[in-house]
Amino acid sequence: MESMLNKLKSTVTKVTADVTSAVMGNPVTREFDVGRHIASGGNGLAWKIFNGTKKSTKQEVAVFVFDKKLIDKYQKFEKDQIIDSLKRGVQQLTRLRHPRLLTVQHPLEESRDCLAFCTEPVFASLANVLGNWENLPSSISPDIKDYKLYDVETKYGLLQVSEGLSFLHSSVKMVHGNVTPENIILNKSGAWKIMGFDFCVSSSNPSEQEPKFPCKEWDPNLPSLCLPNPEYLAPEYILSVSCETASDMYSLGTVMYAVFNKGKPIFEVNKQDIYKSFSRQLDQLSRLGSSSLTSIPEEVRDHVKLLLNVTPTVRPDADQMTKIPFFDDVGAVTLQYFDTLFQRDNLQKSQFFKGLPKVLPKLPKRVIVQRILPALTSEFVNPDMVPFVLPNVLLIAEECTKEEYVKLILPELGPVFKQQEPIQASNMILLIFLQKMDLLLTKTPPDEIKNSVLPMVYRALEAPSIQIQELCLNIIPTFANLIDYPSMKNALIPRIKNACLQTSSLAVRVNSLVCLGKILEYLDKWFVLDDILPFLQQIPSKEPAVLMGILGIYKCTFTHKKLGITKEQLAGKVLPHLIPLSIENNLNLNQFSSFIAVIKEMLSRLESEHRTKLEQLHMMQEQQRSLDIGNQMNASEETSVTHAGSQIDKVFNNIGADLLTGGESENKEDGLQNKQKRASLTLEEKQKLAKEQEQAQKLKSQQPLKPQVHAPVAPVKQTKDLTDTLMDNMTSLTSLSVSTPKLSASSTFTSVPSTGLNMMFSTPIDNTKRNLTNGLNANMGFQTSGFSMPVSPNQNFFSGTSTAGGGTMTLGAPPTLSSYSSLSSAPAAGKQAPQRPADMSALNNLFGPQKPKVSMNQLSQQKPNQWLNQFVPPPGSPGMGSAAMGSQVNVMGQTTFGMQGNPFFNPQNFAQPPTTMTSSSSASNDLKDLFG
Repeated sequence: MESMLNKLKSTVTKVTADVTSAVMGNPVTREFDVGRHIASGGNGLAWKIFNGTKKSTKQEVAVFVFDKKLIDKYQKFEKDQIIDSLKRGVQQLTRLRHPRLLTVQHPLEESRDCLAFCTEPVFASLANVLGNWENLPSSISPDIKDYKLYDVETKYGLLQVSEGLSFLHSSVKMVHGNVTPENIILNKSGAWKIMGFDFCVSSSNPSEQEPKFPCKEWDPNLPSLCLPNPEYLAPEYILSVSCETASDMYSLGTVMYAVFNKGKPIFEVNKQDIYKSFSRQLDQLSRLGSSSLTSIPEEVRDHVKLLLNVTPTVRPDADQMTKIPFFDDVGAVTLQYFDTLFQRDNLQKSQFFKGLPKVLPKLPKRVIVQRILPALTSEFVNPDMVPFVLPNVLLIAEECTKEEYVKLILPELGPVFKQQEPIQASNMILLIFLQKMDLLLTKTPPDEIKNSVLPMVYRALEAPSIQIQELCLNIIPTFANLIDYPSMKNALIPRIKNACLQTSSLAVRVNSLVCLGKILEYLDKWFVLDDILPFLQQIPSKEPAVLMGILGIYKCTFTHKKLGITKEQLAGKVLPHLIPLSIENNLNLNQFSSFIAVIKEMLSRLESEHRTKLEQLHMMQEQQRSLDIGNQMNASEETSVTHAGSQIDKVFNNIGADLLTGGESENKEDGLQNKQKRASLTLEEKQKLAKEQEQAQKLKSQQPLKPQVHAPVAPVKQTKDLTDTLMDNMTSLTSLSVSTPKLSASSTFTSVPSTGLNMMFSTPIDNTKRNLTNGLNANMGFQTSGFSMPVSPNQNFFSGTSTAGGGTMTLGAPPTLSSYSSLSSAPAAGKQAPQRPADMSALNNLFGPQKPKVSMNQLSQQKPNQWLNQFVPPPGSPGMGSAAMGSQVNVMGQTTFGMQGNPFFNPQNFAQPPTTMTSSSSASNDLKDLFG
């Protein structure tokens, strides 16, 4: 990037230095700013052509500069001859004024280093265009390098040169003497202009006589810049030292040949031996055939052959050449007419401009932009001609790019947008612009649209002409999508509404409604509902066309997907407005039917939407009501479940507490929490607590059990069987009476070791196999460690010592343990009974898996003491001592362990009243008497 910048900088610096050195000190620089070197021209392409502008007016010009350094190699007298020749040519050109001659803006100025003069803006010389790039900058402009002449340009260019020669020969009585591609200049518009009058010869005879042109003999010793180009010079000029107007026509023929032959002349001349070359050339010209002119178009080939004839009198003159059919081309004629436009009156111009749109498509774009467009825009100064010129300008704008439009056309249209006088021309201009509004809005920048285009549209809506308003209203929908929304909302729509309300023309009012209906899709919903629909109610007219327009807007808004009318608007504003309009007397049957159809459709949608809304509201209310009822039911159910769950938690938490505390009734509910707070728990106790927590967690995660329906069983039979079984058991147990002191009311049972539940059995009891029915989970049973108590064979099995503080149990560790005899046999003689299998029927009936035969409902309705009294005689009964009572309580305490899951079997319900137990020692003895 840096290298490119440096290269550009060096190029600019070099060009600036060249320009500075070329024109330094020349008086031309006082009035003109010299720009870039663009081309070269004149005899030998000695003149450098620069862009330039006039300082005072900023008018664009071309600055021709001859740098005297080019002739430093010559002698002084040769330099003077060259300078004199160049000066003579420029001075002669300055005196001549004709459209086909290069126009001089500033005469020749000489300084120590250069010669300079200014002309109209120039593109290049014909020699540059044909590929001769001598005396051009090193970086040739792509515009010149890639330039290709179109047929119409070539035809009209040669026609222009012919017209220029005709002017010189007929009017000025002058022979140019050096008609070459170097002396034909293409100006910025593409017109071909003649320059290089260095060797021109004027007639020596008076104007009324036949012109006679003296000729100088060819001097090969003179510098080349002091001699005409011999390749384009007529043979008689060298061979017979004569010249006439026909000599210029020969030069024209050679130029035509070079134009169609890529810049190469028909003959190459040896400048060292000019006479021999011309003699050979003369011989070739005499035998010139059509085969030598194959590069020339057929329709002009014969004329070129005539121009190259050896005999000057055979050659056509300039005026005859302008009339040959080759130049009778529609494009060339059109361009020629533009060049003579200033000579025409308004009527002729108007007729020509009317037919121009048919010709423009046949012309190349560059020719139109360079040649025709400037001529058209120059007519904008004539207000009467603007309506005729404007359609052609807009037609050209369609073929231009946006950049070309902004650069070449839009600046010229600015005054036309604002033109209001004369009124008739102003109205026609408005009509033309409205018809091409899509073009203007597409290619015009947004700022210029707001500043120039839309104000013109607003002016058309407010124009007094009904035709202008109608056309504007009809055209607005075609370019509404190109108008920015704020301009449409704040400027365009209000003017359309005003035109509808204030006009006295029914057509304008109807067109206003139609226009609004067509541009509704470009508006937002709320603007239509808040601004457009209320406006419809302000229209005072009741003509059928107006009413149908109002109906159309309502229908478009109602049915459009993006817009739509809310049911509140339908019910409150639209239907109350439409229904009275539907019964206007001016409406015919079809119009009335249209009104009724729209009204019915609106009512149907209104009913559907509101019904749907009410149904949804009703459904939501029902769902809310059912949700409230469900919440209440769920709350009660959750309360019950929570209560039951809490009872279950308490029961199962109390299991662990009972096992650890020996059935303390005061701390049953908080036993597990108290144990967790104790800091002196053993590892075994912690493991047991963890197992109990896991078991409780599993019970919580189980689904609630549904009550099972069982066949009714006679309660009397159940009660009788259970009582008999229990009474038999108690009778067997009471035979082992031991006198114990009474327990105090405040005493409690001593703790039973948690690892000794299988006492009195030789093998551990597998409680997973002997399931206890507890009312909640039939699979729950005891989990014991299976440890048994050894007893000495000589020891009284039920004897023991009592202490005031509580019962103690001495556990020995003999290798064997005596089998436990039947509980129903009494050791009266103190002698060991024969060993036999223990009769466990009584205990099995109490702890076995069979269901109790007493109804749970009956048991739950009795008080704890009443239920207990059914099985145990009251204290003081015959044959029932305190020890037996203690044993029974322990037996019942053990019974409750199998029913922990049922809320009716709370261990607290089975606790013996405190009055029956007087001593903790006595209770401990009773346990010993029962279990050894």
